[in-house]
Amino acid sequence: MTNKKKVAINYTNRDYESIRDDLTQIAERFYPDTFQDFSEGSFGAMMLDAVAYVGDQLSFYLDYNINETFLDTAYQYGNVVRQGRILGYKSTGRASTYGKVAIYVLVPASSTGLGPDTSYIPTLKRGTRFTSQNGLSFVLTENIDFTDPKNPVVAARTDTTTGAPTYYAIKSYGDVVSGFFGVEQVTIGAFQRFNRIKLSNANISEIVSVTDSDGNEYFEVDYLAQDIVYKELTNKNYKSDNVPSILKPLLVSRKFQTVYEPEGVFLQFGSGEDGATDVVAEPQNVAMNIFGKTYVTDAAFDPSRLTNNRSFGIVPANTTLTIAFRQTNPTNSNVGAGGLSQVSSVLMDFEDLSTLASSEVSFVRNSVEVSNEEPILGNVSNPTTAEIKQRIYDTFPTQNRAVTQKDYESLTYRMPRKFGSIKRCSIQKDPDSQKRNLNAYVISENTLGKLVATNSTIKKNLKVWLNNYRMINDTIDILDPFIINFGINFVVKPDSSANKFDVLDKCVERLANKYRDPMFIGERLSISEIFSELNKVKGVLDVVKVKITNKSTSNYSNVVFPVQENLAPDGDYLLTPQNAILELKFPEVDIKGKLR
Repeated sequence: MTNKKKVAINYTNRDYESIRDDLTQIAERFYPDTFQDFSEGSFGAMMLDAVAYVGDQLSFYLDYNINETFLDTAYQYGNVVRQGRILGYKSTGRASTYGKVAIYVLVPASSTGLGPDTSYIPTLKRGTRFTSQNGLSFVLTENIDFTDPKNPVVAARTDTTTGAPTYYAIKSYGDVVSGFFGVEQVTIGAFQRFNRIKLSNANISEIVSVTDSDGNEYFEVDYLAQDIVYKELTNKNYKSDNVPSILKPLLVSRKFQTVYEPEGVFLQFGSGEDGATDVVAEPQNVAMNIFGKTYVTDAAFDPSRLTNNRSFGIVPANTTLTIAFRQTNPTNSNVGAGGLSQVSSVLMDFEDLSTLASSEVSFVRNSVEVSNEEPILGNVSNPTTAEIKQRIYDTFPTQNRAVTQKDYESLTYRMPRKFGSIKRCSIQKDPDSQKRNLNAYVISENTLGKLVATNSTIKKNLKVWLNNYRMINDTIDILDPFIINFGINFVVKPDSSANKFDVLDKCVERLANKYRDPMFIGERLSISEIFSELNKVKGVLDVVKVKITNKSTSNYSNVVFPVQENLAPDGDYLLTPQNAILELKFPEVDIKGKLR
């Protein structure tokens, strides 16, 4: 009887129709005396339909579960994000738009009437809030120092009797981001391992700070096993080296991970209990683990083991968490040019407030105006599953580390500006080293926009910043490139019908605009491009001659560069050493032209 009922089962038939047909054939073949009526209204047909329906459902959910297990075939948004988290992708909050705005402030004139009173020139602080004409909120992301000499200053109000200026207007630029700051308080009960807290507010883009009722601060980390974060400290020598903050590594035991999911924003904590002894290891317990042995084979130990623990940070318990966050606008945050014109709240600081008149201070605070000269645009829609998959594919190979020279250059430019501004960077392999030693040539600029050597504070911050990403066998030396100041002398032949002096001025202006921004380290100077730029000036018939000169007097760098020896054989370009950078420092005097 058993051999009689053996049948070849087709496992590819998994949908309702194919399963029902297979069951019908089996019943007709092996049970002809039991089931004879297979019409649609019979009891046997109902049983076959029920079994085929159950089989179709099981096949569907089996396929669904298998597909959602792999990133390539996953479809649901949440499953794609979870797969990406395993591969190192960190989902971000709701998209924000960034833009640049022009900010104006009125400052009382000095007692002499020549220029503003510097004691009343303020610093507009990060967090100042602006509102667009359609009610969208934007927040200032950086402090704006109106004492910067590059800021334009004009007389705004004058005395009706004497005509002397009474107030000066100062203009500066700052970066803004869409949204506004908010605060939420969450009551935490008894200790719970791997506690996960959901925030009630929607459209959260970033967590600013988390503190409990006892004053303890919790730090955001990329993953709970991370023990080191980099904290911003105020630089006391800000006025001398122009670096607002110092970057310092900090060992933290109170930490959390921000998890963005379609259901909301969650704060994920570890499993350590306050007062436990395994949060930070004792040195004597990790230096020599000899257990029952009577001998020691190796007394060396890894200092990072001091921070390794199995608790993944202290979990808040029996307290109230105060969570500060930035919440984006619920609608499209794009604003057209001139649409951001209202000041909602002003955070302002003065150098010595105690010596200033309160009425004038209030006037300065109330005089702040804002306007976006360019549209504030950005992609404010959440990424699709296909876009997230592509980001995961791009994130996984990099693993948030620096391997190539371009990786190091990208990380250098990515260092937040509050820790020091790097204008140009070039990473090069040290030719005199047999190991993976790299030379990082960096250059900064002063308040007038001229190239200067990067100061020691910025270099220290950069060293700490790169140390978090570099390969373990890489060594990096941060060096100063040579600054080569050059000048341009040219001779052009103008059109006989054109004004010769206007043609000459336009030629100088065009070259000044082209080389106003500094070149890159090691970038050669194309002389043929100078010919091309001059030929584009209206009224120029021909460019007769272009000559490059070296500037090395007292107002320039002291680098003497032999121009003729570094010209290409055909005179098409000027070679620049890989450890040097060219700068047209004073375009007004370094560009000289003649007419023929």
